[in-house]
Amino acid sequence: MSPPPSASKPPSHQDDVSHDVTRLLRRLADDGGETGLTLHDIRDRLDERAYGLLILLLAIPCLVPGLYGVPQVVGVIVIMLAGQMLVGREEPWLPRWFLNLRCKGAWLTAMADFAEKRLGWINRLSRPRLRRFADGPGEKLAAVFMILATVTIVLPLTNTIPSIALALLAVGLIQRDGLFVLAGCAVATGWLTILGAVAAGLVLGADWAVRLLPG
Repeated sequence: MSPPPSASKPPSHQDDVSHDVTRLLRRLADDGGETGLTLHDIRDRLDERAYGLLILLLAIPCLVPGLYGVPQVVGVIVIMLAGQMLVGREEPWLPRWFLNLRCKGAWLTAMADFAEKRLGWINRLSRPRLRRFADGPGEKLAAVFMILATVTIVLPLTNTIPSIALALLAVGLIQRDGLFVLAGCAVATGWLTILGAVAAGLVLGADWAVRLLPG
């Protein structure tokens, strides 16, 4: 007779897209109770969708316009996660000290409340579709655009729009919704195009002004 499973071991969760974003966050809040969960606990409860939800959890605070400091730290972690997706690592690796960080129960509850009040439209619009863009090679495509978007997050006062791109990409991976992944790619591409145009205008404008100087 095999020994009973350890009571401390978290339940196994498969890649079940019937659990939408708000339900995932509420489940984490309920599991954490007052003490909360470590990032290691959260990762183990998500299995195949760990990348998507971890990046979503990191992107939501960066949606605040003009935020400085937090996006720069978050950006490093997102690039680390997206890079692992790009090389095909099944389970996200993060430094032990980071995995041991605890998300307080009140914070998890606040995230779940925020999702239920402000992100309900995601549940209404997202569903498994165009899965070739949200699974397998599609995950690698999403990872590339996550890295591109995150590079602009670390620039001062430019965090909101790339964070929207990150959130759309993350939701697409969580829900296996290729349409959301493509929307995130479109937002990231548009933002990079705008920044590139502004940068080119500044460079060309400065060069044009220098040419007008005598001598």
